[in-house]
Amino acid sequence: MKLINDKTGAVLQLALDAAAARQRVSAHNVANINTPHFKRQEVLFEEQLKAALAAPSPQSLRRTHPRHLPFTSEPADLKHRVITDNSTAMRTDGNNVDIDREMVQLSTNQLRYNALTQVLNGRYSLLRYILQEGRR
Repeated sequence: MKLINDKTGAVLQLALDAAAARQRVSAHNVANINTPHFKRQEVLFEEQLKAALAAPSPQSLRRTHPRHLPFTSEPADLKHRVITDNSTAMRTDGNNVDIDREMVQLSTNQLRYNALTQVLNGRYSLLRYILQEGRR
């Protein structure tokens, strides 16, 4: 069923997964604020999404030889990545967690998660409406 299992729904689910991972990583960073030599981590997803959107669509490309690699732009190819930030040290003990930055990350991520859930809820509300009106 394309209305439920479409690419937009899959990307929304992946974005929600990335937001949940970002929340866990930020909480982990805050929990280790006093751990010597701890390096903060962050989640990357939006950069990969932008790159996937900028890539040529498979509809505009075609394989001219069976041995050519197929073009894929499936949402399953997108996945968030957790990276460690080794670039800076905020304190003399080597820890680079900045509590202000983490609080901003947590707040921004909460807004992002709320927006994504509202979009997903709107899609399901539309589906529910269609199913209810179809019975009449």
